[in-house]
Amino acid sequence: MISPREVPYERSSRQYLMPRWWADQVAILARELASQPDLPTTLDAIVKHASMSIDGAEFAAITVKAANGSSYRTVASTDQLPIQVDRVQYQAGQGPCLTAFEQALTCRSDNVAIDGRWPRFGPAAHELTGVVSMLSHPLFLEEDDSLGALNLYAMRPAAFSEDSMTALTVLATHSAIAMARAAAQEQSQHLQAALNSNRTIGVAIGILMNQHLITQGQAFDALRLASQHSHRKLIDIATDVVETGELNLPSRAAPTR
Repeated sequence: MISPREVPYERSSRQYLMPRWWADQVAILARELASQPDLPTTLDAIVKHASMSIDGAEFAAITVKAANGSSYRTVASTDQLPIQVDRVQYQAGQGPCLTAFEQALTCRSDNVAIDGRWPRFGPAAHELTGVVSMLSHPLFLEEDDSLGALNLYAMRPAAFSEDSMTALTVLATHSAIAMARAAAQEQSQHLQAALNSNRTIGVAIGILMNQHLITQGQAFDALRLASQHSHRKLIDIATDVVETGELNLPSRAAPTR
């Protein structure tokens, strides 16, 4: 029987002499991830690089916690097969990805169909997709701040070697840094957009208050009614008011003095 492998993260981070070709790959990866414009493209670049550079890998995907905090989702994948495999994991509540994520373990399975650690997952995933080998690595900057798991899949047994695990450790470290950076940049952009929207809406309210001698609440209601009537976003209505100095409303909804 093929012996499965489960290795604590800290033990899998052994020192080793990095081959020149892999050092070049890491440099390429760092430059590529740093050049991505947003989080989705960063995630896509990570899985693409993982599937192409890790020995034995045929597919790759990233698992993260869903917004509700109690379920999971696959946010990037090189193919539909990882999505199908991951769906079985999420439904079963067990699997290499989830163990890697929740327990900060590097999980290797040489044959998921006979791996006793995940009896509800392995046979079902193999029967559905034909997947045999899996290798999952946690993605985090600090052990109490998990970002997700980077997962590799193969259709043959024992596809991943010790060198594959070492290479994935290096890749996962750079990937976690890139994910955190992209997420922070995205959050900053969202906050700036929200600030700009609030400022524009505030200016529009001031214009309406001055023009129609109405209260702040009445001016906001006028913007809201215009948004509902025209089926346009509130910020778009406010922008029109700021640019034109006017608010077009049906007569029944026009602001009153």
